[in-house]
Amino acid sequence: MTVIREIPKSDYNAGEPLKVKITLRRGSSFPLFYLMAADQLREKFSPLKNALLIAGMKKELSYEYIIDVLPRGEHLFQSIKVRIGDPLGLIEKEKVFTVENKIIVYPAYSELLYRPFENHYDQGMTASRERVQRDTSMAIGVRDYQPGDRFSWINWKASAKRNEIMTKEFEQRQSHDVFVVMDCVPDPRFEAMVSFTASLLRAVLKKGAQTGLLTISQERASFPIRGGEQHLQQLFYHLAKIEAKSVSTLEKVLEMDGVFIQQSLSFMVVTAKLNKPLIEKASFLGRRKGSTTIFLIKAEKESPTENERSLIAIANARGVRIIMIHEGDFSQAFSEVSFR
Repeated sequence: MTVIREIPKSDYNAGEPLKVKITLRRGSSFPLFYLMAADQLREKFSPLKNALLIAGMKKELSYEYIIDVLPRGEHLFQSIKVRIGDPLGLIEKEKVFTVENKIIVYPAYSELLYRPFENHYDQGMTASRERVQRDTSMAIGVRDYQPGDRFSWINWKASAKRNEIMTKEFEQRQSHDVFVVMDCVPDPRFEAMVSFTASLLRAVLKKGAQTGLLTISQERASFPIRGGEQHLQQLFYHLAKIEAKSVSTLEKVLEMDGVFIQQSLSFMVVTAKLNKPLIEKASFLGRRKGSTTIFLIKAEKESPTENERSLIAIANARGVRIIMIHEGDFSQAFSEVSFR
């Protein structure tokens, strides 16, 4: 017997449905009363997708099943169990066929309109509506080419001298580059955090800015600040597989990780837990390296606790933006009314 599993494509977004077709081909038309096939699924899916087929003398049989809502992640379909028999139980055989398929389910995202924040916090928590553009009016030097650099930035004379591609270093009066840090400590709102992070990264890149990402789960993963569609695909692929398995608190990550040492830009932190040590680290980082914004993720209709309200007031006094984001309402992240 030959067993085939057909899946229409390999890439999906979380929440999409998936239709799977199982086909069984026999080499003989020997009559069978019934044939039962079970796709042995793992992890987040229901364990078995069964079908009882009346085989008779048919050489080919098939059935379809649907997974209504795909969960985020990389999913491996490995085997299908087939059982044949008759009503009296005189003939009964079972075999597991190895049939492998793999799909990647990217995080769900919402359309956000990213607006870079003003540099000076005391002027009010407003967001700029201007499209992000680098100040290319004055080149102050050259540097090695980096992925995401524009073709027009290449310094051809310097490239010819050094025999490698060099790009112009421009004076930047205000950096619009964004570095995002996502908390990976176990939390019931982790899926909402991943979805918001995906939405945020996509919005920043779509605006024309560049962005990087740091997560520390079972392993540390840091993506340098870049732009472009390929960079977005790398970020989404990482977020598709990320799990909430960090043993390091977010404030410890901000304190210890060396990625922040040489950078002066906008930091955006995505978390579901707010505490005083985190605010202190974010404030210190903001004073030394640029502005810091903490997006506090809440479940739908979840209100802040009294302790969180107190911490938000402390953060405001220390120049740290706290923006409360409710699951299902990400689109308000950069509207002026969303600041708390």
